[in-house]
Amino acid sequence: MRLPIAIGAGLLISFGSYLPLIAQPPIHVAKPQSSNSNVKKLSINKKLWNRQNVSKYSYQLTRSCFCTKEARGPVIIEVNNGMTTSVISVETGNPVDPELFKQYNTIPKLFSVVKDAIARKADSLTVKYNPKLGYPTQINIDYSAQMADEELYLTVENFQVLQ
Repeated sequence: MRLPIAIGAGLLISFGSYLPLIAQPPIHVAKPQSSNSNVKKLSINKKLWNRQNVSKYSYQLTRSCFCTKEARGPVIIEVNNGMTTSVISVETGNPVDPELFKQYNTIPKLFSVVKDAIARKADSLTVKYNPKLGYPTQINIDYSAQMADEELYLTVENFQVLQ
């Protein structure tokens, strides 16, 4: 009969030795102050893009996300005068439901994705831009480091100005 009491007392004593650690408030790690850098880069590259005055273009978009295969691509998006004219699967050569890519189907909308991530104070935002034309070539967003499956990764390749 004394054995359960001895074990219980031993656990209580060992738990008690950790109590000062358990009672401490959580440590908050400061986020890096990179949003100003992202704001500046966004502004500079958006102006560079606008100066190009490109009205007809195409690009390949690949989206990595916790979403259906059809919504990931890669797809070829063609734009004329700010309007998306086609969204074609690279794999099949067939049209894809344009609704799946409506947030990413023009270069200005890609800039809006970056702007939104900054406004929402994403935990992590990394953007690479084309040095000549200014459009985003890579957008990596983790809105919350504490959540799973809300990350968004966009890759823009094979950009072409069309005649």
